[in-house]
Amino acid sequence: MKTPHQQARLFLLRLIANLVSPSRRQSHPSPRSIVVIRPDHLGDLLFTTPAIRLLREAFPQARITYLVGPWSRAVIENNPHVDEIALCPFPGFTRQKKQSVFEPYVILLRYARQLRQRDFDLAIVLRFDHWWGALLAYLAGIPRRVGYDVAEVRPFLTDIMPYSSKRHEVEQNLALVGRVSSFGFRVSGCRGQACPELGQRIANWPLEFNLTAEDEGFAEGYLVGHGVGDGDLLTGIHPGAGAPVKLWKNEAWAQVADTLAQRYGAKIILTGSAEEFSLCRAIAEGMTTKPIVAAGETSLGGLAAILARCRLVLGVDSGPLHLAVAVDTPTVHLFGPVDSRAFGPWGDPAHHIVVTSEMDCIPCNRLDYSPAELHQHSCVRNITVEQVLGAVERLIKAQKASASRNL
Repeated sequence: MKTPHQQARLFLLRLIANLVSPSRRQSHPSPRSIVVIRPDHLGDLLFTTPAIRLLREAFPQARITYLVGPWSRAVIENNPHVDEIALCPFPGFTRQKKQSVFEPYVILLRYARQLRQRDFDLAIVLRFDHWWGALLAYLAGIPRRVGYDVAEVRPFLTDIMPYSSKRHEVEQNLALVGRVSSFGFRVSGCRGQACPELGQRIANWPLEFNLTAEDEGFAEGYLVGHGVGDGDLLTGIHPGAGAPVKLWKNEAWAQVADTLAQRYGAKIILTGSAEEFSLCRAIAEGMTTKPIVAAGETSLGGLAAILARCRLVLGVDSGPLHLAVAVDTPTVHLFGPVDSRAFGPWGDPAHHIVVTSEMDCIPCNRLDYSPAELHQHSCVRNITVEQVLGAVERLIKAQKASASRNL
């Protein structure tokens, strides 16, 4: 059931589609210039990297431009399948308060004019509900516009594909790109990472994040400077996330970190943004062992290179945990309100474990709880230390077994 606000917006969007006609530029059978539109942040952009590789394989001669927010440039800038990165301050994704009610539409018209000058043949809107991006492509006069069959988005598209919240986002992205290529990807009919077809797709289409020599040099110097040797069980903990409802208890992280240090001799590194320094510092102060606090001290590439050197990484549902998956480090993900079947780790479930509490309301997919409501939504905080340690033990045993087989 749509709210009155959503109904009014849908009416206005349909009215715009009826009153404003895009230019009638001819569409080419094989696109020469493609713009991919995705306004999101780290984790969601990583989820698109398999689809970007598929797009490149389908159209090797086309020029592929990825239109992203300035906050996501570093996620894509070393991707070999993208020819150009274009930046747009997508309204609603800046994580800043908008200046006026008209600001989103002023930005829309400005960037539509810019895209119109680029003579794109094809636009792919990779976020399922991004009516703003679909309208942008429409006003730019791009002749073929592909996206999902969502009411607010549909009026501005030439090609639509059903969207299902019950399937993984990476699969959705692959299927959408497959719609405009000869590869004919279809979304699998089974759910969960135990699905054989999904498992094969994960192996064939992994997440991609390309480390530079500078990234690897930074990680080497940083870790050596903090006394980490090649034989150490370096364990990353990334406790922060974009929504407070996703966070675990600081004292629980401290207990897990101390147990890993005492039981396995692990060296713990706490990672995060500059804004998450106080969170990491609070966890460190609750520990009896001394961790490395790296929050605010790395670029995205530097963080990725450090995560690549970890033996395992633990954290809540967040972009950096997907970054750890992309650099092939085993992970433990603490999930709560968000459906892990759609947004969980895109990797071998034997190496990337999801932990949840047993609350019946999981997943509700709501992240907008106010601070006053958080105590009523303890899905993540109800995860036990024993659950997390059990997942870590399974990963360490699997690593030891793999090392023994390779001897």
